[in-house]
Amino acid sequence: MIEPLPRLAPAPTFRLPKLVPLQKWRPAAVNIPPTPAERQRILRAARNYVAEFSPVPPLPITELQQHADRLISELHCSPAFRDYVGVLLNNEMWREQLAGVPFERRLLLLPKCLRVEAKCPATFDEFGLLCKHCGLCSIQDLTVEAERLGYAVLVAEGSAVVMSLIQTGKIDAIVGVSCLSVLERAFPYMEAAAVPGVAIPLLQDDCADTNVDLEWVWEYIHLTAADRTRRLDLGGLREEVDSWFGPASLDEIAGPARNETEVLAREWLRRAGKRWRPFLTVATYRALSGTPDAELPADLRKVAVAVECFHKASLVHDDIEDDDAQRYGEKTLHQEHGVPVALNIGDLLIGEGYRLLAACDVDAARRAEMFRVAAEGQRELCCGQGAELLWTRQPDVLTPLQVVDIFRQKTAPAFEVALRLGALYAGKHEDCAGVLGAYSRALGIAYQIRDDLNDLGVDGESNDIAGLRPSLLLAVARERAKGEARDLLDQLWRRQGRPDSAKIEALYRELKADERCERLLESYKEEAIRELAKLEHPSLKGLLRRVVGKIFNDVEIKGWCREQERENAERRPASVTAMPAA
Repeated sequence: MIEPLPRLAPAPTFRLPKLVPLQKWRPAAVNIPPTPAERQRILRAARNYVAEFSPVPPLPITELQQHADRLISELHCSPAFRDYVGVLLNNEMWREQLAGVPFERRLLLLPKCLRVEAKCPATFDEFGLLCKHCGLCSIQDLTVEAERLGYAVLVAEGSAVVMSLIQTGKIDAIVGVSCLSVLERAFPYMEAAAVPGVAIPLLQDDCADTNVDLEWVWEYIHLTAADRTRRLDLGGLREEVDSWFGPASLDEIAGPARNETEVLAREWLRRAGKRWRPFLTVATYRALSGTPDAELPADLRKVAVAVECFHKASLVHDDIEDDDAQRYGEKTLHQEHGVPVALNIGDLLIGEGYRLLAACDVDAARRAEMFRVAAEGQRELCCGQGAELLWTRQPDVLTPLQVVDIFRQKTAPAFEVALRLGALYAGKHEDCAGVLGAYSRALGIAYQIRDDLNDLGVDGESNDIAGLRPSLLLAVARERAKGEARDLLDQLWRRQGRPDSAKIEALYRELKADERCERLLESYKEEAIRELAKLEHPSLKGLLRRVVGKIFNDVEIKGWCREQERENAERRPASVTAMPAA
């Protein structure tokens, strides 16, 4: 552990002075790609670039600019992203060095603007923010987890004490969260000290109530050389899994279709979908196999396709039970071919899943356990769907907890089956079965809440209001409503009359039910991550933590730090390059 500084608690908090850059490198008006997909594309390109050209850190800022410009040219993306690309390149150059530094020799720097300024009870001393652990913002969770690992944590813009810690050898690596403007000013110090440092830019403007990609912070906080999957390209792995569902690949994995019924089943299996579940199976195997760079075994493809067979069968049956007309923007199977054919296709897919598991070359005990895990998941899913179906026969008001329990039974089992089958195939199931179950429950609930939120608006993926299905938004809104609004929502719960979707969604916003559900989504994501702390296997822990970010990476950039831009503008007339204060 780092020795505590005088008059500081074990997790000291203090400020960095205002730094002046050695060279000018001003952020453009919009400097971070606006969509998660674009940011992920650039991140993957930065990792490939560093792997190919092997630039050696620390680089002077002018050289880093040159590398950033070259990568921007290769990607054909906007030059406005130069600073962001530079940060990613710098992070990737230091990534392996950071992984080799023990947690107790690292410093986590967090900005005070992550707090909810209007409600934050924390006080300041001459060193910075003294967190009261009120739970209103992400500072508490990040601080607690980092300190648990052994980090020193500072919540402030920075401090000269940080530099003295570096100079005296108390800190060997830094993980920092800040806006790009502050990162720009701190860069010369990092370069001069040659300290491994990674930076996560803030995603929101103003210097109050800001936001950051939490999964990205979690990944860097937990980055360790013991995690052999830390270099694994999750995007590339997902693309590989997705390729297994083409016609030729399915024929190779499952054998050619022998009749028209099997042709229809394969067609449904190939239809669009996120295919998170087979991806989870393969990712779990990757983490536990001990050989993350080896070619995936052929039988693993059978397990992954079996997982998707079970999932697609549940969707066929669910569409019939809910009488949904569309799935993936096309007609549902029963709308296209009739209910009897669709029922039979769903049943066939369940049988096909078990057939593929039986065909895997594993010992009899593991095969029996794979059957048991799949059967228990199927049973739990049916119980959750049954609870919803029985509700439709006698519809009445459900509380948020009751809705979450339905989510737990309907969505979590498929995630758990996927993860546990991957662990079983790797031969490491007993070491992690309990944690995988708890992680899956939190992940499944978060996933279903995200689906509820995605249903909102004219561009929503489906319409729970028009379909008169239980939703967490409806439960939260009804719990908060009074008078006529509550009466209206009670009628909706009891499936009385024709609902006005626009009116109900306006009521959700008025009652801030959507905001409450957003917070619940974040809390279940965090719960899933907390469960991973119980894992002893560092590779599985690290990979599943990154999986949460992969699935839920949906934050949007909102603008720039206006306070910092004002400070930049005040300094900009000075044409002479200033040296940092001592």
